[in-house]
Amino acid sequence: FLYDPHNTVPKGNATKEFIESLQLKPGQVVYKCPKCCSIKPDRAHHCSVCKRCIRKMDHHCPWVNNCVGENNQKYFVLFTMYIALISLHALIMVGFHFLHCFEEDWTKCSSFSPPTTVILLILLCFEGLLFLIFTSVMFGTQVHSICTDETGIEQLKKEERRWAKKTKWMNMKAVFGHPFSLGWASPFATPDQGKADPYQYVV
Repeated sequence: FLYDPHNTVPKGNATKEFIESLQLKPGQVVYKCPKCCSIKPDRAHHCSVCKRCIRKMDHHCPWVNNCVGENNQKYFVLFTMYIALISLHALIMVGFHFLHCFEEDWTKCSSFSPPTTVILLILLCFEGLLFLIFTSVMFGTQVHSICTDETGIEQLKKEERRWAKKTKWMNMKAVFGHPFSLGWASPFATPDQGKADPYQYVV
C-alpha cells in the first residue's frame, strides 16, 4: 500500500521536444538527471535501487521495497506508528501472561512445559521490544523530518535550504492533508496536498 506512482519522476522525459512543450518563461529552468535522463523536480533525488528520481525522497525502505517520498510519507509514518503500538500491545500481553503463569499453576497457563513456556515468552518479549524500539525511532525521525521540512537525504547531505520555511503545523498538514481530521490516522484516507508545477523553477 506504500507504492505511489506519483512519487516517481517519469523516466527519459528530458527530451528537447518535451522541454519545449513546457513553454518556459524567462528566468525559468529545468534540471536534468544524468542517470535516468528525466526532468528532475526540485528536491527530487535519484534512487540507485529504484533506478529513477523520487520526488522529495527521504530514503529507500527495504521493508516495503519502495522509496519514502512526497506522496507516501503519511503512509510510512502510520506504518511505523501502528507497528510500534502493536509491538507495545504484544509486550503488555506477554507481561500479563507471565504474571498469570507465576500466580497459577504453570501446567494450566500453557500447553507447553514450563521451561519451554519461559523460553517462548522471553523470545516474544525480545522480538516485541526490538520492533518497538526500531519502529519508534523511525516514527520519531519521520515526524522530526516533517516538522523541519527536511528529508533524510537533505539532512545527511546538509543541503542548503532553497525552499520557503513554513511552520511545523503547516508542514504536518502538507503531509497528512487539509484540514486536520480523523483521516490523519487512517491509511485509507488520501491527503490533499495541493497542486504545484512539478517541473518549472525560478532561479
